[in-house]
Amino acid sequence: MVESPLQSFIDTCRACADRHPEPADAVSAIAPHMHALLETAGSFLKPEHLRADPAHYARNAIYIAPDSSLSLFAIVWTPGQWTPIHDHGSWGVVGVLRGILHERSFIRTDVDRGRDEDIDLHRGGVLLLTPGTVTSFVPNPDHIHITGVPEDAPPVVSLHLYGRNMDSFHIYDVATRSRQRVNVEHNES
Repeated sequence: MVESPLQSFIDTCRACADRHPEPADAVSAIAPHMHALLETAGSFLKPEHLRADPAHYARNAIYIAPDSSLSLFAIVWTPGQWTPIHDHGSWGVVGVLRGILHERSFIRTDVDRGRDEDIDLHRGGVLLLTPGTVTSFVPNPDHIHITGVPEDAPPVVSLHLYGRNMDSFHIYDVATRSRQRVNVEHNES
């Protein structure tokens, strides 16, 4: 029996992560596989993976490993939807299927990166991720950014693979110079 492109991708990513415990090496090994997966997405994406939510971007689970070591989501963004400023506490590889996903980075400049108060964040660069683009991130110790779609842009669909079950992350409040860990919801598929 021929293995599905999705299962092959999951198996390959698990093997890459096992062989490369250093996050930068893991994402380097996985990125070409995400690029290939984008070309076969039509063969495994189901209608429930492409659900949108008018209130906020929609995180649609495609795969969550039983041991929480990997998770893959299809994220659907409609115009004007953005994440909060956040970090992941994990490595990740992202591929864009449709539309242009905007990513705006932030740089944390305070010395004690473990604390949740007195955080100094400064705006960094901007990436415009087009269909077929693959990007990645590693905790350094924080990869802090905001992602989304401007009001006047078409919807976006992107695939996000994380090195853990992405069920929580830190969100940052620039005005109060603080962060807090929050649980994040997703749609089951």
